[in-house]
Amino acid sequence: MANTFTQIHIHFVFAVKHRDGIINKSWRDELYKYITGIIQNNKHKLICINGMPDHIHILVGMRPTQSISDLLQDIKGGSSKWINERQFVKGKFEWQEGYGAFSYGKSQVKEVISYIDNQEEHHKKKTFKEEYIGFLEKFEIDYDEKFIFRDLI
Repeated sequence: MANTFTQIHIHFVFAVKHRDGIINKSWRDELYKYITGIIQNNKHKLICINGMPDHIHILVGMRPTQSISDLLQDIKGGSSKWINERQFVKGKFEWQEGYGAFSYGKSQVKEVISYIDNQEEHHKKKTFKEEYIGFLEKFEIDYDEKFIFRDLI
């Protein structure tokens, strides 16, 4: 698209189904590389990716040629298939239905990168549910408690 200029930064957050902590450090970096490939093949720019055993954060510079929902379907569907083909987990790996997508301006990107890079430290103080609700409240997104992840037992 000639003469089309955009600057769209989206922070995605999504969880493993039932928030099972099954993303293992032994294959996590391979997963991140695979997801990076999906993002790049869709002509977007991966800025940062990191997570915990039960969820993932991705900051993307998006092009306006694809919808957010289509990109997330590609990422979640493709990475689930990839994990299952390699039998990294017992049973069937699945991502939780849905996701969070939060937009940021250029001046906020460094702060978001730092936040994503420091997930392990951050989650020593805050659960994933607290983190996720914090994003919804920060961005003034109405939500129904019954659709928020339940605490693990």
